[in-house]
Amino acid sequence: GELLMDEYLSPRKLKVLTGVDDLLQVKALEMRVDTRENSMGNFGAYLPNLRELKLNNSLLQSVRDLGTTLSHLHVLWGGGCGLSDLDGISSCSSLKELYIAYNNISDLSQLTWLDHLEVLDLKGNNIEDINQMQYLGLCCQLSHLMVESNPICLKPNAKSAEEPHYNYRAEVKNLIPHLKYLDKIPASQT
Repeated sequence: GELLMDEYLSPRKLKVLTGVDDLLQVKALEMRVDTRENSMGNFGAYLPNLRELKLNNSLLQSVRDLGTTLSHLHVLWGGGCGLSDLDGISSCSSLKELYIAYNNISDLSQLTWLDHLEVLDLKGNNIEDINQMQYLGLCCQLSHLMVESNPICLKPNAKSAEEPHYNYRAEVKNLIPHLKYLDKIPASQT
């Protein structure tokens, strides 16, 4: 805790955290962080071979707190981190898998920059408008999407009443035609 506050994530601190002297060896890293007081700096510059980063149950004010040097990252876990927006996610341009369940995300527009995204877990967020799925339609590689436990599963937007014939699965499939799995069930099953 104290060391982290003093040094952010310096090479010395990263060597202590990972237990290795050569940071080029680090391909995966799991930690809990609190960015309310300090950002994490550009620690990704010290870990050029980092492909997977797990930050579940951390306290993240913003994705921007991760810095701008994670363009080589393939998998990011940020479940239950208190995130309310995805501003800055574009700096993680190589992401293939993004797990950000149980946050407070409602705007998906920033995800359009993730050209390689294949798997996206958004369950338990605050997506209130089915039209947000249009942004995901622009992620050409997206094949697996989890959105259960979001308001859009019950009704198309916050202003509409619950409709007995509303089917979020059919709506999502319509907006993301190339989707293969929705909530772990083949997307063709509406």
